[in-house]
Amino acid sequence: MKKLILSAIAATLVASPMAVSAAEAAPVQRERTVTTVKERPNGRTVVTQRTTVRNNGIRNNGPRNWRAGQHFDRRYATNYRVVRDYRTYRLAAPGRGQYWARSGNDAILVRNNGTVVRVIQRSFR
Repeated sequence: MKKLILSAIAATLVASPMAVSAAEAAPVQRERTVTTVKERPNGRTVVTQRTTVRNNGIRNNGPRNWRAGQHFDRRYATNYRVVRDYRTYRLAAPGRGQYWARSGNDAILVRNNGTVVRVIQRSFR
């Protein structure tokens, strides 16, 4: 019985720092809600509610501006898609080991290793 109690105490001592470190590693989300109330001249009341979420104090500042030579990571591309019908968008045929990708309204020519070769801005409408 004594060994069972000692092993249970040892297990809780080992497991407690793991639980604390997992809680600390969780991303901190700050949520801010702004409510705007406007009275219109025709008697209507318009209520607008906007919620902003920030993760670890880092803000997503909209679409990323890609440049040749950068490493392309599709997680940071807005509206990411691989463009297979490049002729429809008047894009040149990609070379061997390259492909066209869409990030927002920009067409990006990317090598298979992830390097940006060329960027054509506002090619999608």
